[in-house]
Amino acid sequence: MVGKTIEQLAVGDGAEKTCSLNAELVASFVTLSGDRNPLHRDAEFAASTSFGEPIAPGILTAALVAAVIGSDLPGPGAVYLSQTLKFLRPVRLDDTITARVEVAEVLHDRNRVCLHTECVNGSGQRVLVGEAWVMPSKAAQPQPRVIAEALPIARAA
Repeated sequence: MVGKTIEQLAVGDGAEKTCSLNAELVASFVTLSGDRNPLHRDAEFAASTSFGEPIAPGILTAALVAAVIGSDLPGPGAVYLSQTLKFLRPVRLDDTITARVEVAEVLHDRNRVCLHTECVNGSGQRVLVGEAWVMPSKAAQPQPRVIAEALPIARAA
């Protein structure tokens, strides 16, 4: 996909990506982020919480939204300006998360786009909702060549 300019975007346009989470991915993410909360890695500790088991960091789920914005809508060249997040449910390890964005507003004169953002789990339950503001590239940008995928993210069919 090529990054879209403001002229190529319309209210209702959408994109999504799906990612299967697992303990190894969560461990890599918490190591990279420096998140030392035992809720994400320590099964014994997590069992003593209301969740009963380790859960993925909420910001990992939010990172999937960023992947959609940076790769698909608007895509390469877009500048992520802001994001609100509301975490609705815990994300379990070994769950499949689909991150979705949808154009809610286009401000042509300011080169800004408002996106509704959400993530749903494998059962179709919303686990995250929010709103993002982005600035699309002024010129269409080609999708960069990926040397190695860091996250096992696939495009939804």
